[in-house]
Amino acid sequence: QVQLVESGGGLVQAGGSLRLSCVVSGRTFSSYFMGWFRQPPGKERDFVAAIHWSGGNTDYADSVLGRFTISRDNAKNTVYLQMNSLKPEDTAVYYCAADRGTWGSRGRAGSYDYWGQGTQVTVSS
Repeated sequence: QVQLVESGGGLVQAGGSLRLSCVVSGRTFSSYFMGWFRQPPGKERDFVAAIHWSGGNTDYADSVLGRFTISRDNAKNTVYLQMNSLKPEDTAVYYCAADRGTWGSRGRAGSYDYWGQGTQVTVSS
């Protein structure tokens, strides 16, 4: 059984930074590509960023491009999301997810096989 555990969320003022972490256990981490999604209150879960198992390819939602950076450390079975220049509209529960499928489906929440429990990020204005 694969388990994903996020951490690093919290309350931050607009313009501040946070780094989320997601530790994966149970299977070969390096064989998955990893994604971060977020879900604001009352809204759908949206794609934020993804990283290929090799770390060589990344992708970002337009809304976070240039502010967020996804990275992974396969030796530590961990994926990170560095979030800079945070805005109130970034407020959401952030989830990490793992996918054994194809890179082409990285933006679709339905394609991911495993999910973490989520971590709350709140950005005050």
